[in-house]
Amino acid sequence: MSEWKITYRGIVYPWHCDHMGHMNVMWYAGKFDEACWQFLTLLGLNPSRFKQDRSGMAAVEQHIQYKRELHAGDAVTIQSALLEVKDKSIHMLHKMVHDDSGEVAATTVIVAVHLDARIRRAIRIPDDVRQKAMEMKEQQVAAFQEGCA
Repeated sequence: MSEWKITYRGIVYPWHCDHMGHMNVMWYAGKFDEACWQFLTLLGLNPSRFKQDRSGMAAVEQHIQYKRELHAGDAVTIQSALLEVKDKSIHMLHKMVHDDSGEVAATTVIVAVHLDARIRRAIRIPDDVRQKAMEMKEQQVAAFQEGCA
């Protein structure tokens, strides 16, 4: 996908590493979580919107694939893309890239559900967010098709 959005940049710090000397899985999940919130903000789902609408988002499914170890001092970038928007959920793909080598260190697919924060039930994704998501998806498809031509 050529229409990846940069949603996180950071460094692996020594306290991110476990007794084996590489970044512990809890930090992969944490960095991917930060990328999710950035990605949702690109779609118009930000803290002020959640407060105004009394809504929120919750991850209900996450699959991580670890491809390469990361160590203290490594710089990483997470790039994100939209996979699918359903009535009440958004499916996102994130890839964590080791900046020096360009290698993918990990990927994750996350399914997040839009919630009514008062009753903790899934609700429909707002139309303006759905529209932004569809525009983003069209850009991704166009970039993919251009890359295949």
